[in-house]
Amino acid sequence: MKLRTIILSAAVAMLASCSAPKDIVYFQDVQRGSEFVSNNSAKIKIQPKDQLRIIVSTSDNRLTEQFNLSAGSNSSTLGSGGQGIGYTVDPAGDIVFPVLGEIHVAGMTRDQVADYIRRELIGRDLVKDPVVIVQFMNLSVAVLGEVKSPGRVPIEKDKITILDAIADAGDLTIDGERTNVKIIRTDGAKQSVYEVDLTDANSVYNSPVFYLQQDDVVYVTPNNKARRGSTVNGNTLQTYAFWMSLATFLMSIGVLVFK
Repeated sequence: MKLRTIILSAAVAMLASCSAPKDIVYFQDVQRGSEFVSNNSAKIKIQPKDQLRIIVSTSDNRLTEQFNLSAGSNSSTLGSGGQGIGYTVDPAGDIVFPVLGEIHVAGMTRDQVADYIRRELIGRDLVKDPVVIVQFMNLSVAVLGEVKSPGRVPIEKDKITILDAIADAGDLTIDGERTNVKIIRTDGAKQSVYEVDLTDANSVYNSPVFYLQQDDVVYVTPNNKARRGSTVNGNTLQTYAFWMSLATFLMSIGVLVFK
């Protein structure tokens, strides 16, 4: 009876090891017609050390060249033909713009910076019809861990979500822990860690880090299988072949004992 119990237990364990994983599918709580709205739809705001490309266009080519070719102390000419200037935001949150001088841009979106420069140029009667374009240069987030292409993902638009960053990194590998994705956010000297469960849509869309900020770190932790695989024979007990061999071995012993 004891031997039969052992054989039965081995068979149950073998079947359990072959069962389908539960935490692979994203958004398992989503039903047809479900609607989710994020409460944190803030645009990227400029911070010290960010780099911006600012392009000013007017109907007067002379003025256009003046704004796009003059370089302040914290700027450098970019592109062929002087297509805009790159400005690095200083620790105080300022840039030095041609003619206008020092502008405080920290805390603004790029649309707000463009609108401010446009209004100042018109208000000072410098240009009547300016078109101002502000682009991000060095902004990015880091995506690490169990993704197909870990590394830095550039921020090229006003909003980037955790889903955007993961998609740009090639999605999670099969060994990625979907229920425990960590986002590390730095605010000055303070670092905060958040957790997001990709299998739960509410957890994703209601997370305060659904919309990422520059220099956020997205870390996908390895699942149990991957962690066990880091040790010698760590996953041996989880394989179909192991349990099949064990069951066959025990059944052979049973035949010999009860023959």
